[in-house]
Amino acid sequence: VVQGFLLILYGLLLQPEPGIATLPLLMDSVIQALAELEQKTPATEAGHAASVWLLSAQDSGAHNPLHRFLLEGRSLKTAKPAPPSLSPELRGLTEEVARHGVRDGKEYGVVLAPDGSTVAVEPLLAGLEAGLQGHRVINLPLDGNAPPPDAGVTFPGVGATVPDLKAASSALKDTSADVNSADVEAISLAVRPGSPDGQVTSPDVQDSSPDTKAKSPTTVDSLFLVTLAGDLGLHFLQGPQTGNDSGLGTEGCWDKLSVPQTFTLLDPKAPPLTVAFLNGALDGLLLGDYLSQAPEPRPPLSHLLSQYYGAGVTGDPGLRSNFRRQNGAALISAPNLTQQVWGALRLLQRLEPAHPQLQGMSQEQLAQVATHATKEFTEAFLGCPAIHPRCRWGAAPYRGSPKPLKLPLGFLYVHHTYVPAPPCTDFELCAADMRSMQRFHQDTHGWDDIGYSFVVGSDGYVYEGRGWHWVGAHTRGHNSRGFGVALIGNYTAELPSEAALRTVRDELPHCAVRAGLLRPDYALLGHRQLVRTDCPGDALFNLLRTWPRFDTNVKRRTARRASRRSKRKLPLTIPLATDFQ
Repeated sequence: VVQGFLLILYGLLLQPEPGIATLPLLMDSVIQALAELEQKTPATEAGHAASVWLLSAQDSGAHNPLHRFLLEGRSLKTAKPAPPSLSPELRGLTEEVARHGVRDGKEYGVVLAPDGSTVAVEPLLAGLEAGLQGHRVINLPLDGNAPPPDAGVTFPGVGATVPDLKAASSALKDTSADVNSADVEAISLAVRPGSPDGQVTSPDVQDSSPDTKAKSPTTVDSLFLVTLAGDLGLHFLQGPQTGNDSGLGTEGCWDKLSVPQTFTLLDPKAPPLTVAFLNGALDGLLLGDYLSQAPEPRPPLSHLLSQYYGAGVTGDPGLRSNFRRQNGAALISAPNLTQQVWGALRLLQRLEPAHPQLQGMSQEQLAQVATHATKEFTEAFLGCPAIHPRCRWGAAPYRGSPKPLKLPLGFLYVHHTYVPAPPCTDFELCAADMRSMQRFHQDTHGWDDIGYSFVVGSDGYVYEGRGWHWVGAHTRGHNSRGFGVALIGNYTAELPSEAALRTVRDELPHCAVRAGLLRPDYALLGHRQLVRTDCPGDALFNLLRTWPRFDTNVKRRTARRASRRSKRKLPLTIPLATDFQ
């Protein structure tokens, strides 16, 4: 029944009616559409040949051959039930989110989620559908030279399914917001069975990726292919993305957060694998995996999405969109993802023999693409923290002319905000704290901008302050030598969450080093080591002293000189903002 609701919505998405007023592009609007379908669709009708709604995409020009085959071609063609009528507003919404795409610097088919992230709807729905189908493992053809199958039918040489095979990890049940990373400098992503805190282990990606002599995959997981693996493989066929220029994960800005309608990318030349697409792909993968293992009766999709984009599925605060990257790291192993990407490219060769980029490519070449794609994705996306850009939290403009940093820098300076004192645990609170601190720094201190380079919330996100490229105002006398990173809260007697600590200790500096922004031999210091202040609080500073990158060799005399040129850091009395753009 649940699968039928999803497929009816998916069919409506693929048959838009132009000229209808639309709701704000919010995840809550998508959830509202699902709830309305669930209320209006009779159970007998919803369960009748549900995948016929995906087959209807073929009549309107389905553009994704993997979706067409794995989601639609695996079901019988039977009579179509009449779609339920949606309100004009929800019908207009389906038109807006029908297809993901990037054109002229704008991104389409995306919505704003309650956690502040932007999510592509198409890969999310594809993952939900693949999870509901249950039978995820597909046999690939063993003979790569066999003639391609006919389009629009179930392929006898390709589409055999393995009944009742759950090809996913049960590790998600053990992951949480406090999942640890033993070594993010070499992200791999296997969950250690029996770990009480869902700790992620980290063998080297290169050790777990196949070389060109590895055995070609003979099976694929449909859930991986329709959400992530297919698009990831095609992205790395586009050109020689290497090192720090993988083209993965471009962010963007909404025209207005309260009533979002237009999403403009920060890089107008960005390829389609944006942060929003990868968010939707991960959400589809995680929720599809959950549904494939959930016992009958499965929860209504509107209820499941409300939990996932809210307080957490079945009340688990770890299984929610705020921690999609950590949960994705727990679910995805580098060897498996490499095989899935390779298998997706191999299947595409069969489905589209004339594909201009796949035509004539050998299995060794496909293996190399898959290995490189996996390494870039796990290191440049999964292994890095999610950073909300300035426009997302409603930053005021910079006053004056920012001074550029001379990169790479050699230090990371750790602060606590003191005020706001309570840790912020959701996007609205964290964004309000950011605006309050910026107003205090600009209007009371007379600074050009918020002083910190980055601010870390307890909601799973990093918030961009002055960013990677501009001199901050965080550590007097040392602002041009290092990045200032503050954790929201007062950590005199208590510690931040493990997720926030991991971000500062591991993820943020690892990604900065990889991108050439921070020197590989960087040192980590507490604010009080350089300026006369209690910052970052006794509890947090005592913990910093145990971290591998902590520098104990700061000369007290140098610190005193710097402190003479500064005033003691005073508690900030900041009137917290309650307005939300």
